[in-house]
Amino acid sequence: MLELDIKGRAGDFPIEAAFRSEAGVTALFGRSGAGKTSIVDMLAGLRRPEAGRIAVDGEVLFDSEAGIDLPIERRRLGYVFQEARLFPHLTVAGNLSYGQRLVPAGAANADADRVIDLLDLRPLLERRPAGLSGGERQRVAIGRALLAAPRLLLMDEPLANLDAPRRGEILGFVEQLRDDLGIAIVYVSHNMDEIIRLADNMVVISDGRVAAMGSVAEITSRLDLRPLTGRWDAGAVLATEVAEQDPRDGLTRLAFAGGDLWIPRLDLPLGAPLRVRVRARDVALALEPPRAVSVLNVYRGRVVEIGDDDGPQVDVLVDIGSPLWARITRRSQRELDIAPGRQVHAMVKAVAVDRHSLGGRDPGRGYRRR
Repeated sequence: MLELDIKGRAGDFPIEAAFRSEAGVTALFGRSGAGKTSIVDMLAGLRRPEAGRIAVDGEVLFDSEAGIDLPIERRRLGYVFQEARLFPHLTVAGNLSYGQRLVPAGAANADADRVIDLLDLRPLLERRPAGLSGGERQRVAIGRALLAAPRLLLMDEPLANLDAPRRGEILGFVEQLRDDLGIAIVYVSHNMDEIIRLADNMVVISDGRVAAMGSVAEITSRLDLRPLTGRWDAGAVLATEVAEQDPRDGLTRLAFAGGDLWIPRLDLPLGAPLRVRVRARDVALALEPPRAVSVLNVYRGRVVEIGDDDGPQVDVLVDIGSPLWARITRRSQRELDIAPGRQVHAMVKAVAVDRHSLGGRDPGRGYRRR
């Protein structure tokens, strides 16, 4: 468990943050310049807070009142930066061995073969960083951090400098680390798709402070956080599992608390858990049950909240057994008299679900997203 309650400054920028995180992936989310990296640097020991306390698994790393400030090498925290920061004169094997040399006396060594195979590094061992792609360099950086046997892995925007194909590649490897190694990860990002795929819990950072914290589904369902979490791609995150495969029509049925969600076929076994984001802009509302329409996913629900934004569009939070957002025009809201308490039918096109924002957690089945 990570316990953090600190105050400090990064230049003239004030930092005041307090949160806890358990095993799994905790995402620090916020816009560029929000203070995410400064907080993680203070956790790692690269910056010193002015006051507060940091503890990991019961060991105090920093306590201003007790005069405790462990040096970086004694904190046993792995750090993966935006750039891989590999030693250019060493081979991949040499960079990985450097991580092993950082293991403190008495600490259990990470299984090097397992890490190498998990990150698909074996074909790269004799190569040098200059001959690697950006994604390959990041995989080596992750492996080096893991082989130092950290009790907590810090990842600061590790995909920010990669193109889309390489980002998808590294995300898959981080998912495997999360599921296969069970290591606790603090993952810094301003990309909501990454967080939905990877994170269990989410801490929203704004102006150096914690604006909100909770599960990914809880945070993404809050209308009041849209200025911080992003309005254009805003939507609900549904916790589902694979309930049926329809090979004839190339569809997969996902079951969740609000009913069933049909989407284009996924190569996953029955029962596989999956997190799905349904964007508000892909949800339409009707007062009567729709008939003779092409939309496969229709849910009866009740309007819970209406956004207060100015402009021609308005966001509507609907309870269908799970929170679901819909984005409609103000004209439609007025003409349909959409207001809190109103019964509506929400419609989601199967083809509207973004496959890139699907996130799965494997409790032991060993599946991968295809």
